[in-house]
Amino acid sequence: MVRIRSAVSADGSDVARVYVDSWNDGFGELMPAAVLDDGRIARWSETLAGGNWWVAEVDGTVAGFVGIGASRDPIDPELGELDTIAVDSPYRRQGVGTALMHEAVEHLAAHYDEAIVWTLANYPQGQEFYAKTGWTLSGSTRDDGRQVSYRRRFR
Repeated sequence: MVRIRSAVSADGSDVARVYVDSWNDGFGELMPAAVLDDGRIARWSETLAGGNWWVAEVDGTVAGFVGIGASRDPIDPELGELDTIAVDSPYRRQGVGTALMHEAVEHLAAHYDEAIVWTLANYPQGQEFYAKTGWTLSGSTRDDGRQVSYRRRFR
């Protein structure tokens, strides 16, 4: 059973591990490998302390996480953003990502009329997940077309 709870600073090492593992497993040759080190753990601990982050636990183990906030690209305090969603590979296709997305969308919808998420243009797994969970390809790109955005209206 998947349990979603608010993330806290003490989750930094688990979140950093999930981030690095899912990044390297999911993006493969698309992006440079991420490294798990003390600096990354410290950054995640600090980020999580700011709120708007949730972790998914399965049998007491952090299996994934998600975070939201105001849009950073474009900078728009009226537009929400799904910042990051990641699931550790042993827990994929077990409802963890869907549970995390549900949590994120619930909080985004409470604060914004619309939200954006960015993903790699050559990353069909991510694009399929966003489409399956109610997001629509917007046509916007960045990073010389290497990233595409999806949007979701709530009202």
